[in-house]
Amino acid sequence: MRLEDRQLLAAIAELGVERQAGISLSEHTSLCIGGTTELLLIRKHESIPGLLNLLDDRKIPHRFLGGGSNLLVGDGELPWIVLQLARPEPDVVLEGNFARVDAAADLGRTVTYCAKHDLGGMEGLIGVPGTVGGALRMNAGAYGMQIGSYVREVKLYRAAARKIEILRGDQISFEYRHTSFAPDDMMLAVTLELPSKSYQEIIQGIRICNEKRRASQPLGQKSAGCIFKNPPGASAGRLIDELGLKGFSVGDARVSDRHANFFVNTGKASAKDMLSLIADVRDRVEKAYGVELENEVVVWHA
Repeated sequence: MRLEDRQLLAAIAELGVERQAGISLSEHTSLCIGGTTELLLIRKHESIPGLLNLLDDRKIPHRFLGGGSNLLVGDGELPWIVLQLARPEPDVVLEGNFARVDAAADLGRTVTYCAKHDLGGMEGLIGVPGTVGGALRMNAGAYGMQIGSYVREVKLYRAAARKIEILRGDQISFEYRHTSFAPDDMMLAVTLELPSKSYQEIIQGIRICNEKRRASQPLGQKSAGCIFKNPPGASAGRLIDELGLKGFSVGDARVSDRHANFFVNTGKASAKDMLSLIADVRDRVEKAYGVELENEVVVWHA
């Protein structure tokens, strides 16, 4: 999609929002898959209501883009534009055991920064790519922990109300890879309450998590993390592996040889390739086990 209304472009610029025309989302996602559109980079949270009013009044469809690490985007010219938060400096402010974190902050860097100030609890997230906002939206977790356990307050743009709101942690439902945020809510910032731990203890926990990841995940390859959620009482990766599907591919989209719930882009895979692979694997698992796997990866169809 392209923005060509000069009056609109001038109004967007007046809000301090940067327009990036003709960008490929393959350069903004960890799968390196995605078509072309326009990106609006937002530097001030306060400009969001005005920006969204401009777009809504002109019926311009839009999506909120975080770090792009759990996202599969369709091919070709996309029928919507994307909005993304710029990362401010500083993006993490500590007050005692509370960490106030901008949604655009890198998740791994945030965990490390807190660790250096003897705040732990999130060691399991150190190898999870993406932003804090993305982790918050999907209630990211690993090795027995989830970020929702530490959330005390969330600042977000509530699209339904067309305004920025503050929610307490107890007003939000955090479940396995799911939260009560609406799909069109935009995460802006979060306040986390983290337990005090010595830096050495946290680093030891991080080392253990990193060793487990290196042994079981295709690090360094183009992936979106786990493709499917684990069904109740089972492991999606184990079900796929038991069917002998490691290495199974459609074009350059391939089931990882290392972890069967990671699908990797081995070259120039298209969204069509990856979606076909996902559908085929889901169908085989359902036929063999009677289990319908649910996507963990977020899909934006063209």
